[in-house]
Amino acid sequence: METETLSVTGMTCGGCISNVTRALQAVSGVEDVKVSLPAGEATVRYDDRRTSGVQLRSAVKNAGYGVGVPGAAPSPPTKGGCCG
Repeated sequence: METETLSVTGMTCGGCISNVTRALQAVSGVEDVKVSLPAGEATVRYDDRRTSGVQLRSAVKNAGYGVGVPGAAPSPPTKGGCCG
């Protein structure tokens, strides 16, 4: 099992947290997801034989949010999240 923390931009409310959580949980191999609105982060525990960090970031982007790895510049939101 691997754990990765993603920096997520574009989240503004509880609905955004739910959207990001659902998008990540839908990725095969994801075991656990914790999303923090104040921190702007999603921490994901996953089976690295079934998925990768690239696939996790893609799922967040496809849900309409910007994503990156903490410490690096995240991509901008693609659709403005759930409220935009």
